[in-house]
Amino acid sequence: MGLWSFVKDAGKKVFGGGGDDEVSGGALKDELKELGLDSDDIQISVEGDKVKVSGKAASQEAKEKVILAVGNVEGVAEVEDDVEGGEGEPVFHTVESGDTLWAVAEKALGNGARYTEIFEANKPMLSDPDKIYPGQVLRIPTA
Repeated sequence: MGLWSFVKDAGKKVFGGGGDDEVSGGALKDELKELGLDSDDIQISVEGDKVKVSGKAASQEAKEKVILAVGNVEGVAEVEDDVEGGEGEPVFHTVESGDTLWAVAEKALGNGARYTEIFEANKPMLSDPDKIYPGQVLRIPTA
């Protein structure tokens, strides 16, 4: 179980972009389905800008992707993880202004040429290695 922080004003708009839209569990479940992430055994509840994710994930990778998919949504500041499945602590990196995947790989993995590993670890949330933004949280592969 963990509590993960996200940049509330950054992220994908999934609620129509009106600015006053509240984050809803249903919209977040729809986002998981749209991304092709298995969420059948995942429950999502929302209190203000905090999202609680519980249930069971097929693997550590699936668990981490669910956390990132709901956290990288505009209006979400925190994700509380109470998901069973997988072992170990996720390793995440928050993109800073001027970051590239190469720079993130240098910081997190010690070699910029390993940026493709970070790109692959963040699919389907990332569709292009050049399309990252400040405030976005990325999954760093540990194996």
